[in-house]
Amino acid sequence: MFVMELTYTAPIERVDELSEAHVAWLDALYEEGVVLASGRKNPRDGGVLIAVGDDRARIEAIAATDPYAVGGVCEYRITEFVATKTAPALERYKQQPLA
Repeated sequence: MFVMELTYTAPIERVDELSEAHVAWLDALYEEGVVLASGRKNPRDGGVLIAVGDDRARIEAIAATDPYAVGGVCEYRITEFVATKTAPALERYKQQPLA
């Protein structure tokens, strides 16, 4: 599982210009089952996505296609973690601890 934290690198007005495309990008990732949750950080200086995938390189490639990244208004920090405990609704994403 991955935490995809994005931080805005441009004025919020430039970010807002790309918001519609960013939301469409997110909608496609939800449809694919890659993103489980997402939202703006508070204060609004970026956002956070919780994603699933077997391969960090794939998640990094997905982040690179975000209209915010393509438009040069954000940078991503991606953290991989092993979800050894989950809420019942996320049980199918539960993972075994690494040896």
